[in-house]
Parts: sequence; structure tokens; C-alpha cells
Amino acid sequence: MILTVELRKTGNWLFKYRGILPVILLLAGLIFLFFHIRNQPVTPPLGYEILCLLIGFAGLLIRILTIGHTPKNTSGRNTKSQKAEDLNTTGIYSTLRHPLYLGNFFMWLGLAMFLYNALFVILSILVFWLYYERIMIAEEAYLQNKFGQKYIDWASRTPAFIPSFKNYTAPALWFSWKNVLKREYNGFGNLIFSFTLIETFRSYFLAEKFHLPTRWIVIFAVGFMIWILLRTLEKNTRLFEVEGR
Repeated sequence: MILTVELRKTGNWLFKYRGILPVILLLAGLIFLFFHIRNQPVTPPLGYEILCLLIGFAGLLIRILTIGHTPKNTSGRNTKSQKAEDLNTTGIYSTLRHPLYLGNFFMWLGLAMFLYNALFVILSILVFWLYYERIMIAEEAYLQNKFGQKYIDWASRTPAFIPSFKNYTAPALWFSWKNVLKREYNGFGNLIFSFTLIETFRSYFLAEKFHLPTRWIVIFAVGFMIWILLRTLEKNTRLFEVEGR
């Protein structure tokens, strides 16, 4: 099989199961954390914890800036197959072709760093790149096949993953907070849960009992209440419905 075809085929398969990668990496991270604490029982300083949170939420912010300006049936969390009714080329999409995956990268980087193990951070970055590189190859093949020369012209002037503001153009659609809240509340909840889970196991591995610092109890409680509120509104009302989004 031609290598590009094989990469595209693998990418389509990984696209369907891309939600599994964070779970696998998180479980692997907890194993790393266990052995790391056994050899070096230290906790990250508060400033480092804040840095990890900022990096993780910077990734969520990138996703928010992307989702807020995109139309319906593009830039989504669908997993069954590639889907794009329009080609997004303005706003953040005029600075890079895969802003959602860049957002995912920073969200995961914040979590990987929070484990306080340099080797795990390096391995996570390598795994992330190998995984998402194939997904991006498959996605770009789909978009090129669907949009033809329009896609080729956009891709030729727009970098894949590292932003460039040289050809920035304003978003074609106004920013919709309702669209963001509808589509990203799970990302917010997963991020809060993952940070808290890591801190919970860190505390257990260090003291052999589950004991969260007060600040993490507050962070989790507030985050969980926000997630429950948004989920309830999204599932039981039409508050977040926006025409064309």
C-alpha cells in the first residue's frame, strides 16, 4: 500500500477513536506518577501548579476562539466520520489549519506537565504528534477531495499547526457564546476532572490516603457545579440553540 494512502487510512481509524487517546495517556500518566513518587516523593510548588492550569486552559481558550466563530457541521467533536459542510478559512483558521488540535495539544500539555515528570512530558508530546499527524493527513485529504482548488489555495498560504498571523483575516461569523457553551462544556469538565484526578492520586501515593488540598476541593467543586449547570441547560432547554451553529 502507498505510504500516504496507509497514513490516510490509519488517520481515519484514529479519527473515530481519538477520544480514547487522552484516557490512555492519563492512565499511563498515573502509572508514571506512582513510580516517580516512589523514587522521588516530591510535590510541585504552587506556582508550577498554576502554570500547568494556565497552559491547560490556554488550550481550552484556543478551542473556544475556534468554536465561537464556526458554523454548524464543521469543527466538531463528531467521531463517526469526517464532516465539513463549509471550509473555514477566516479568523483563527487564517492563521493555522488545525486550531482545535492545537488547543487539544495545550490542554494535554498542561496535564502532562502537572504529573511533574519530564520523561512523561516528552513521551506524551511524541505520542500526541504521531497520533494527530495521521488524523490531520486524513482530514486534509478529505477536505481537498471535497473543496478542491479552494482548499489547496487556503492550505498553501496557511501553516498546519504553528500559527502565522501574516495572512490573518477577520472571522466571517460573529462570536457565539451559546455555541461555545453548547459544544465545549464537556471539554471544560474533562479538564477540571483530569487535573483533580491527578492531584488526588498524587496525594494518595504520597500519604497512602485520599486527601485533597483545600484549593483542589474548591476547584473541583466549582468546576463540577458549572459543568452540571451547563449540561442540564444543554440537554433540557433550547437556550444554547443558535441558527446556523
